[in-house]
Amino acid sequence: MAWTTNEIAKHKDARKHPGGPGIILKYAGHDATSAFVPIHSPDAIQRNLSPSQCLGRLADTKGGEVDVQMGHTQDEMRVEREMKRRPPLNQILNLTDIEVPFYSAGTDDEVSLRENRRAFDRFSSIRVMRPVSICDPSTKILGYHSSLPIFVSGAAQAILGELNITRACGKANIIQMVCTTDSAAALPSQPLFFQLYKVTDTAASTKVVQEAEQLGYKAIALTVDAVVVGNRERDVKSLWVLEQQEGKNSGYDKSFGSSAVNRRNAFDSDLSWKETIPWLRSITKLPIILKGIQCVEDAMLAVEAGVEAILVSNHGGMCILMVWLSNSKDLGLMFPRRDVIKAVCLGSKAVGLGRPFLYALSAYGEAGVTKMLDVLHREITISMRLLGAASIRDLTPEMVERVDWEPVRQRNTKL
Repeated sequence: MAWTTNEIAKHKDARKHPGGPGIILKYAGHDATSAFVPIHSPDAIQRNLSPSQCLGRLADTKGGEVDVQMGHTQDEMRVEREMKRRPPLNQILNLTDIEVPFYSAGTDDEVSLRENRRAFDRFSSIRVMRPVSICDPSTKILGYHSSLPIFVSGAAQAILGELNITRACGKANIIQMVCTTDSAAALPSQPLFFQLYKVTDTAASTKVVQEAEQLGYKAIALTVDAVVVGNRERDVKSLWVLEQQEGKNSGYDKSFGSSAVNRRNAFDSDLSWKETIPWLRSITKLPIILKGIQCVEDAMLAVEAGVEAILVSNHGGMCILMVWLSNSKDLGLMFPRRDVIKAVCLGSKAVGLGRPFLYALSAYGEAGVTKMLDVLHREITISMRLLGAASIRDLTPEMVERVDWEPVRQRNTKL
């Protein structure tokens, strides 16, 4: 049976799409294969839709089957122009050189994002007369070797999922946390952690966790700070607006166009210490990481709950800090990406980076990710040598000096 566009229009599921209704409406009545395939795993439809949800082939008004390829949208043409303007990879000297606006956005007026970036700008303690000609920045995260005290934190919406990130990290011995909505192809001995967003359908989440364990993931990172979506003002202002691209009114509010809003509408807003952790522990033998801890009180509750590690994050900051609970005496917060060594000095096991990997991937593909890891290796070893540390074990809290600072206030703010 072939379906007409009018018949398909009766199915009001656009708002339920994890990526938001905008992309659904943009390809309404057209072949969306070219847009779907690069950012979904090969079995995405089989895993997420039941056979009854497969309606059949799409027919045009003349009774034939539609097989239309979309032309380039204004946004796609803009991306092509920007890609031609990007600097050569050998001119990328630091991670800031490859930032892009979408991923660098924060919540509301981005005060937290700005403070995350500068929170540790005034920490420094340089030591001299210590042999550092041989400097080893490698460490272990949950018992798995990592060539640097960093890991890839879960972050989605990259072309080809996270495949190029996975390949580059596998070659560089860096651990990756794979986002729930992504797919990855790891090397045989490459450890991957699985980021879980628990949905309201507990049975569906149970299935996802068990599949991850069967696929060989080494840990489950449960996201606990996404029960409600943040108001990402820059994201809203930068939306792909169909009215501008197609010259028509979509009938939806712009505020509903954010893919983040739509994804989190399906997430469980009733996570609890009493029920969620015991549920997760009952369905998997993998180590459990809580992603999104933001205060010492919750960190202590995580210890009492018996989880293996926490990620200290405010979900709108630049990156995430992993604290190894059994070894850490004090739990710190919000370490910017460029302060990896300072974070390790203060007791963290590793620092997670999400956006920087997406910057590199979006601009230069796998080569960009490899370049970024080279930059990180250089910056981390330079920092260690300046501190007089020949290995990660040599980094101690005494190497970091704290200087009190006041948050930057918005202009015209009345006290």
